Amino acid sequence: MPLPPLTPYDEIADAWDAARAVLRPKEAGYLDLLLAAAPAGSRVLDLGCGTGRPIAERVAALGYHVVGVDRSPALLARARRHVPAGKWVEADLLAADPPGPFAAAVCWDALFHLPRARHRAVVDKVYRLLAPGGRFMLSSGGSATDLPAFTDTMFGHTFFYDAFPVDETVRLVRDAGFEVLIAELADLPDGGRDKGKLAVIAAKPR
Repeated sequence: MPLPPLTPYDEIADAWDAARAVLRPKEAGYLDLLLAAAPAGSRVLDLGCGTGRPIAERVAALGYHVVGVDRSPALLARARRHVPAGKWVEADLLAADPPGPFAAAVCWDALFHLPRARHRAVVDKVYRLLAPGGRFMLSSGGSATDLPAFTDTMFGHTFFYDAFPVDETVRLVRDAGFEVLIAELADLPDGGRDKGKLAVIAAKPR
């Protein structure tokens, strides 16, 4: 049986692991808000978990049980080393269907690697898998204008990016049934390579 094709993240696994080892200050604040309503020791879903660092590692250190999903086996191998108590699932974000409910969910720096036509399906999945009152931490593209999908290079490999404008992403989250607690730019566009990053914290109604 032929091996599945490598993802770009498989090709840069070591470089990515080194580059994303520590939470940025805003990310730490978002995580605090995400977990504020999660009971101690409850389950947290991390879609697009990568190496497990820095987000899943922090969540697990706080005593939560992490279930991580990623389609890169090389990144998941590192996640198993960094967070050995986690449960790690190799799957596409849409194909994965871990048994819920979860007290919280994260999809950080992952959604914008999918065509925007698939974004609502990911958000709907998270809504379905969350327990009432559960919270969702999401990032997406941070442009106020409708930029077309594009590719860019990172560590010498090509990655795909796509996102709705900021207002449309926020509307999509609300339309899925969530109450939006925070919607702000975690990173501002720099007029060049960085198109900006939108951070959303949302809650499933009780």
